[in-house]
Amino acid sequence: MFRFANPEFLFLLLLLPALLLWYIKRHRKSQSTLRYSDIGLLKEVGDSRRKRFRHLLFMLRLAVIALLIIAFARPQSGSREEEMITEGIDIVLAMDISSSMLAEDFQPKNRLEAAKLVAADFVKGRANDRIGMVVFAGQSFTQCPLTLDYGIVLRFLEEIHIGQIEDGTAIGMALGTCVNRLRDSKAKSKVVVLLTDGQNNRGELDPITAARIARTYHIRVYTIGAGSRGEALYPVDDPLFGRRYVRMPVNIDEELLQRMATITGGQYFRATDKTSLEKIYQEISDMEQTRIEVKQYTRYHELFVHYLVVALLLLALEIVLANTIFRKIP
Repeated sequence: MFRFANPEFLFLLLLLPALLLWYIKRHRKSQSTLRYSDIGLLKEVGDSRRKRFRHLLFMLRLAVIALLIIAFARPQSGSREEEMITEGIDIVLAMDISSSMLAEDFQPKNRLEAAKLVAADFVKGRANDRIGMVVFAGQSFTQCPLTLDYGIVLRFLEEIHIGQIEDGTAIGMALGTCVNRLRDSKAKSKVVVLLTDGQNNRGELDPITAARIARTYHIRVYTIGAGSRGEALYPVDDPLFGRRYVRMPVNIDEELLQRMATITGGQYFRATDKTSLEKIYQEISDMEQTRIEVKQYTRYHELFVHYLVVALLLLALEIVLANTIFRKIP
């Protein structure tokens, strides 16, 4: 960037055309004529170099004045810089990996695979937020601690599978594990996104008690009930007849999930297919936005010294030429 700190001095440049006109008029008035009977010899002499460049001194003087005026206007070059201030959010994704998540009412394969794909897109869409992961069935444990390395989160997410933990649905214990991960966080916002497809039937910690503990630590909980309405096909591996499918009712304790979300200031969502699950994660992502503040400022460097130096050099050159080559004899 380039600017003049005192641009009002540039109006003085309007004096240069006036000085040029004054010089032209003065030069014309100073000319005189002589009569000769024969000027043939004078034509053969031709113009001298001194005469050819006789206006050089005045042009140098104009250049010196122009450069001095520009120097007084203080030309500056600037470089723009940005300072970005972010306040990240700490998010823990809690995912149910009980056997009921094998139900194939979510495409492309089953509930768990659909939930993993949508959660991966959610992680990729975040920036400057620490993300962790908790998985649960009959018990719960931390699959990935809070981290800014989303590559690690995605790798741990891919490794989730049914059978990691004994079967069951310990919703209260899952939320308790999430709270344990977030309680010492200094982030401005602490969030748990808990996805399940069943009812709490295991664990020593009651889900409502866990929600109240989360509220104590200012942790907001978004709960998601995953499963179609009515019945869903579940795969059953029979040692004699191989894999077969049976229809089983979808039992999600929506009232419990709603209460947990309400207690913590969060929200409950119901996902009946992969598309609705994607919309839910997107809505949660939109509600939990990281605050990014960008400060722009410009640093300027003074350039007037360069113009001043050139002006002084030209002035010195004019003085030397005026007293040598273009010296006038009285």
